[in-house]
Amino acid sequence: MRNFFSILGGMGTMATESFVRLLNKRTPTTKDQDYLNYVLFNHASVPDRTAYILGESNESPVTYLVEDLAQQNLLQPAFIVLTCNTAHYFFDELQAATKIPIMHMPKEAVNEIKRQNIQGTVAFLGTEGSVKAGVYAAELEKQNVAYYIPEEAIQQKINHLIYHDVKERDYINLDLFFEIIDDCYQKGCSAVILGCTELSLVAEYITKEHDYTIIDAQSILVDRTIEKALELRKHALTENE
Repeated sequence: MRNFFSILGGMGTMATESFVRLLNKRTPTTKDQDYLNYVLFNHASVPDRTAYILGESNESPVTYLVEDLAQQNLLQPAFIVLTCNTAHYFFDELQAATKIPIMHMPKEAVNEIKRQNIQGTVAFLGTEGSVKAGVYAAELEKQNVAYYIPEEAIQQKINHLIYHDVKERDYINLDLFFEIIDDCYQKGCSAVILGCTELSLVAEYITKEHDYTIIDAQSILVDRTIEKALELRKHALTENE
């Protein structure tokens, strides 16, 4: 297979499935051959990223992820999509392990805030590991975007939704999802970033109308991946003419 990309996922598996489902659904197609060429690494056994970042585990996810990249180096995809927000804490180490460009989900999400010209304070919703890692905070500060990190009571609701509802029970708890967002709006926020793919998985099931501005990092990454892959295909076709 030529002119393909790879997806480094499995953190968690249901969220990765959501990414792939949206990727295929949004790709413009009229026949089988219109779908994108990609290889999926669903590495479900990568140690918990948050536990390591918070010092609750000594087992580094980097060892596992670097091994994945070594395998991908053999395949030589055009680019790599990292579908775990928290894993971006290790982004520089991972990018140093390969010459293949890795897409940066937090950067893409913050770029979207600027593209949409969203004003006011943006709440960051993610794992405690992502909060401590400060990857989104760093990107928001670079773009001069005011942001809000939820206080402990709200963060505990986020933790419950991510770990207890989605990861443990595969339960799409939309009531708690909107309760969390409403909590952030009551704190004066004008938008929220979904900086965890489990939250993105829940957002995929929204069916009711609402007035919240939601920046879904995974959804944005899907769109940027499609754009990049279609440009790759276009370039390949031009070279073959």
